Amino acid sequence: MDLEARAEELASDLGVDKAEVVADLQTLLEYDVPVSEAIQSLRRKYGGTGSTASVPTASSIESLSADQPGVSLVGTVLTRGRRTIVYDGDEQMIIEGTIGDETGRVAYTAWEDLEFSVGETISIQNAGVREWDGEPQLNLGDTTTISTAEESLDVPFEIGGDRTLDSLQTGDRGITVAVSVLECEQRTIDGRDGETTILSGVIGDETKRLPFTDWEAHTALIESGASVELIDCHVREHRGVPAVNVGEHTTVRQLDQAVSVTEAVPELEIGDAIDAGGAFDIAVVGTVIDVRDGSGLIQRCPECSRVIQNGQCRSHGSVSGEDDLRIKAVIDDGTGTLMGICDRELTESVYGDTLESAREAARDAMDRSVVTSSIMEAIVGRQYRLRGSLQIDEYGAMLTVDSFDRVTTAPSEIAETALAEVSQ
Repeated sequence: MDLEARAEELASDLGVDKAEVVADLQTLLEYDVPVSEAIQSLRRKYGGTGSTASVPTASSIESLSADQPGVSLVGTVLTRGRRTIVYDGDEQMIIEGTIGDETGRVAYTAWEDLEFSVGETISIQNAGVREWDGEPQLNLGDTTTISTAEESLDVPFEIGGDRTLDSLQTGDRGITVAVSVLECEQRTIDGRDGETTILSGVIGDETKRLPFTDWEAHTALIESGASVELIDCHVREHRGVPAVNVGEHTTVRQLDQAVSVTEAVPELEIGDAIDAGGAFDIAVVGTVIDVRDGSGLIQRCPECSRVIQNGQCRSHGSVSGEDDLRIKAVIDDGTGTLMGICDRELTESVYGDTLESAREAARDAMDRSVVTSSIMEAIVGRQYRLRGSLQIDEYGAMLTVDSFDRVTTAPSEIAETALAEVSQ
């Protein structure tokens, strides 16, 4: 049944204007409220009894599917966290986390501060199920009842939010991590309440490094070099990789002992990294097969730092450009290709000279492309190990390069590798 038909049936049942019901129903659905729960909410709003609600059905977590009404199940609370969202123009605190039973685990969102704690086995009656990131998610609304279960479950999942960075997945809620702050930048953005100061950067532990954003700017505690415990975080996707988010309900605690950070970096084949949809802090080894236009001596807009062409910025029109150096190298390892983007510092290292020298070379030749030609001569056809973070978008796979190191392999090793591949 489509939205119009549902609204017409509901309006007829309640004796109210159909257009008003359509607008209210559409608003609830836009906030991912399950259809069954949205209808019950409108029945209560317009004075209906809600007596047509489905009878709750008992479920195991593995059997859940989207848009199930009136689900009942027993599960153990694995994690619990708090987050504030904007709903229908107002701020509302929600409780979210994961619940598990013997068959699986599922994320949940509670729209009221229901009384349950991590590790408790609870009985849930009349919950909704919606789809979130392609997976079912429990919706615990004001028609949901929760009580302590008669018996505890022995679930095959870790109980509690303590995590290492390598175990985090997009969508994790109510987690706690102990990390070292490796990079930290303070900046101002246009938030929902106007200009907002946030912190962003990179954190690490003994297993991995990941990006983070602190939406509350705990500047007294979160700074480069600090070791902190972040209690009640959530994980969002940022450029294809998990990113730790620190919110208003997160507790930041300074640690007396420094957190060790791994120096190891996973080395992936390019094809595998692309198939993963992106990766943070990885290494790939491949051959430079081309250097793309937009490399060498370029100019950037002084306002937004975008690369400009012929003194024209797409956002700010005619500007006086600022010189910079960049490499856009196409890397191939036989399993896939990506674009490696090197900043000024790395480009100077590859070019073998400074930005000022590049300017002089371009002036002497009356041609800025001589810088690009020199870079191509230096790297095309050679093998390099690149370390950085990979993102996939409509332009393809791009690696923001942190290190760009030449790989020198003895001719005998190259021959042995080629013979082995031929013999397979």
